[in-house]
Amino acid sequence: MNAIEIEILGSGCKKCQQLEANAKEAVANLNLTAVVLHITDPIEIAKRGVMSTPAMTINGKVVSKGHVISPEQIQPLLQR
Repeated sequence: MNAIEIEILGSGCKKCQQLEANAKEAVANLNLTAVVLHITDPIEIAKRGVMSTPAMTINGKVVSKGHVISPEQIQPLLQR
């Protein structure tokens, strides 16, 4: 199975860092292989259709924006 690509979109603020940590925890809890990237460039974030950060994409699909979701909320999104 290919690695899952997760992107955290945001300026790098405390909430963005928490979302990234939550995503990594969810990946570890499920024993999955994933690449977690943090995108801070506002132009790249806008290209993904995101105007409210922090946001997260999984394999290119925006799954969350404007708030920090917990590892428990992320896990079902990774199993799709």
